[in-house]
Amino acid sequence: MDQQSSSSISGDRPYNNLLRRLSASDYALIAPQLEMSEEAAGELIYNPGDDVETVHFPCGPSLASYLITNEDGRDVETILVGREGAIGGIVSQGHLPAYSRITVKFGGPFARLRVGTLEAAKLKSATLRNLFARYADCMLAQVFQSIACNAIHTIEQRTAKWIISAMDRTDSDLVPLTHEQLATMLGVGRSYASRVVQTFKAERVLETRRGALLVRDYEALKSRACLCNDSVKAHFEEVLTGVYPSEETEGA
Repeated sequence: MDQQSSSSISGDRPYNNLLRRLSASDYALIAPQLEMSEEAAGELIYNPGDDVETVHFPCGPSLASYLITNEDGRDVETILVGREGAIGGIVSQGHLPAYSRITVKFGGPFARLRVGTLEAAKLKSATLRNLFARYADCMLAQVFQSIACNAIHTIEQRTAKWIISAMDRTDSDLVPLTHEQLATMLGVGRSYASRVVQTFKAERVLETRRGALLVRDYEALKSRACLCNDSVKAHFEEVLTGVYPSEETEGA
């Protein structure tokens, strides 16, 4: 593997909690074929219809986003995936087309693995196969929760939720998120997203920086968020303990 750095490698493995959860014998089945790369924010991973040939594992603070394009041309974000997970080829066998557009939300290190290599490893190990099946269940839970959240929660609640979700995965109070990106995540116009941010600024919950949001009062922000993040975390803990980023699991 090349381009390894302290932010992308933890011990002898990429800094991805799903890969770190693998047993030594299971990890050995895929380790020789793992490759590291640095991806920039906004970089395209898959377009709808693309053959999914590679699994991407965000490492460290890297984040990827699943986007659905509506008939009016607007993109709506469905879920974020950070170091707790992987993108592409998790459930399918063989090269099947991508359904959504997947882009890099926050740039950084990614580990990559050919889908065929992962499928061959699953055939050799029931425990490896079970782990990725469990992760697929957690990803589906995120999608279900996102649908419910968009249907019943206010823009303010969803804004706070998305910011906290990004903070969980980046371990930083400074979230590299523009008003336009936030609007995409929420599926609303930029002016609406800006008004919500201005409200949070007036309440001294956060401040704006060039191309970023600085959270000043995490507890106040959390009190304004819906409980969707907590529901997703709870499901991860039940199905894949220690994989979803948290202070308790860092450095484990």
